[in-house]
Amino acid sequence: MSIKIDASGRRSVQSEAEVPGTPEQVWEAIATGPGVSSWFVPCRIETRVGGKITASFGPGMESTSSVTSWNPPHSFTAEGSEMSPGSPTMATEWTVEARAGGTCLVRVVHSWFAETDEWDAQFEGTETGWAAFFRDLALYLAYFSGQPSKTFQLMGMSAESEEETWVKLTTTLGLAGKTVGDSVHSSAPSYSGEVKYVGEGESLILLDQPGPGIAHFFAFPMGGMACISVRVFLYGSGASEMAQKEEAVWSAWLAENFPMPEQTEA
Repeated sequence: MSIKIDASGRRSVQSEAEVPGTPEQVWEAIATGPGVSSWFVPCRIETRVGGKITASFGPGMESTSSVTSWNPPHSFTAEGSEMSPGSPTMATEWTVEARAGGTCLVRVVHSWFAETDEWDAQFEGTETGWAAFFRDLALYLAYFSGQPSKTFQLMGMSAESEEETWVKLTTTLGLAGKTVGDSVHSSAPSYSGEVKYVGEGESLILLDQPGPGIAHFFAFPMGGMACISVRVFLYGSGASEMAQKEEAVWSAWLAENFPMPEQTEA
């Protein structure tokens, strides 16, 4: 993975993945608000040129851009979002290409103009992050495409190392030593399912309890501490009520085991 720089000074990164589904099914998942919200973050999309796209990454953390081209079910582009305050304005292009065997190649390209490499590392991090999010997309399309959904995303912190924090998390949640295909269950918080991906500081679970869904766990460094991310997607007619209940349970568990640092006055 690397930053590409063309003759005009335009810099870009891209990520792609092969996912199950027809172009129409994949388009619904990446180019509509309900679709994107089912595997990424809560999102609103006005599906037309000039329409607004608003993605919510947490309280006070919204990314907004405007649709500049719209060609369903093949491609669209949007411009205007910032990766973080003060960063260059970013343009994003999404494409869907049909493949044999009932799959599609999904590609996202982020591009921006900058005279220095000040922001390159953060954009490369964005590129790397898509690999994990595309795993959620693939699971969603394989098992839950088009179903009603509700998600919650929570964070916790630890003063221990990232490795020690991950060991604590996986041990507590019954994930320690699990490999792809293994069953997993935990009583605190209560959940069960099948392990679908295991990576360094990352586990992805296809849930059967507390209901049909996906659980995605991460550990990563942040501000000299280790951060825990819990992303849970629930599907079906009762998803909203179930998510509200489970979010409270997981929030309390994170507050007890991985409390966020208290704000102190200077």
